[in-house]
Parts: sequence; structure tokens; C-alpha cells
Amino acid sequence: MGLAASSGPVVDLERARQQLEAERARVQGLANELRTRLGQLEGEADAQPNVFDPADNASDTLQRTGDLSILETLQTELEEIDAALGRVADGTYGIDEVTGEPIDPARLDAVPT
Repeated sequence: MGLAASSGPVVDLERARQQLEAERARVQGLANELRTRLGQLEGEADAQPNVFDPADNASDTLQRTGDLSILETLQTELEEIDAALGRVADGTYGIDEVTGEPIDPARLDAVPT
């Protein structure tokens, strides 16, 4: 007796859309906070007297470099979330782009993008 062919686990697209939108809001909020902090740091630097302290300058540069790196990572995450939302909208979310096979919903829960 043969088993009926299965197309694999079914992904709840509405649930996926809601989760992705919530994650997008969270990541966008973090990016906005970081942009605000970077703007404040620039404002503080502009308000400082022209006293050159190599240690302070190095510390500020390191902090700014780290913040910019984090901001770049957040921007990449937003792009990935937007791409996943596009796949939800066109009905291809949960389908492996290379093999065309369904992706296990548990894996999508772990890494929704």
C-alpha cells in the first residue's frame, strides 16, 4: 500500500507576515535609536572645544565605528525582512529558492528570513 505524496509542511503565511512585520518594527526601532545616538555624538563632538586628546579621539572613533557597523547589520536585516515579506506577498515564502522544496516551518520560526 503506497503513501500519498505530500507537498511537505504547510506554512501559515498570515502568521509569518505578522512575525516578520513585528521583527521589522523591532529592527527599525533599533536602527532609529542608533541613528539618533550617532547624531547626538556628532553634535557633542561639534560642541567640544578644540582640545585634542588622542585617547578621547580614539575612543570616540572606536565607538562610532562600532555603531556604524551595527547600523549596517541592521540595514541588512531590514533588507532580508523586506525580501521575506515580498515572498509572503507573492506566495513563495517557505519554499527553498534553490531546490523548490518546502522549508520546515520550525526552521522558518528559527530563521524567518
